[in-house]
Amino acid sequence: MADTLERISPLQPWAKRFAQLPDAVTIVEEPFITMVELRVDPSGPGAAAVASLLGVELPTTPSTYAKSGDTVVIWLGPDEWLVTGSSLTGPELEARLRDVVSSYGGAAVDVSGQRTTLRVTGSRSRDVLGKGCALDLHPSVFGGGAAAQTTLGQTGVILLAVDGSGAEHRILVRSSFARYLADWLLDAAEEYLPEQPTL
Repeated sequence: MADTLERISPLQPWAKRFAQLPDAVTIVEEPFITMVELRVDPSGPGAAAVASLLGVELPTTPSTYAKSGDTVVIWLGPDEWLVTGSSLTGPELEARLRDVVSSYGGAAVDVSGQRTTLRVTGSRSRDVLGKGCALDLHPSVFGGGAAAQTTLGQTGVILLAVDGSGAEHRILVRSSFARYLADWLLDAAEEYLPEQPTL
């Protein structure tokens, strides 16, 4: 009988440390999200076919994303998007998208293994992110539906505002930089930890 390998997320060892954070700043890894990079002419029939398949229009406004159920489509460039979700595997979603766009000169590539996702929430979460991000994260500027390719700490990330409260964000980070970013976030959140009693 062949041995099977256990699937381990890049930040599994950090889960216990994340769990020690206060409600003001919570960090949770959302591992194994399917991610497929999509290239297609946004004004052509391929984009319309993708929208029909996914149940959501491809966003054409820079630095935004669109969502329908489990599916999130993030604008990366004039003819480039990152499609994420968890209902299909990377190969399944890639195959379905490729079937739709290949005849229109488009392309779809499964990049699920490239990144992991962190969800940062809480009343102080924006303060923590602001320590290492040059973007104005106030919800009046970076509200629900906003997405940006930016730097957090010294790591390139894709940052999404989950809603209009400014208290919930998703961070997509390359797996090879995830541990650095996790340590950076924990360090940035340290001032919000409850004080330990002195003996």
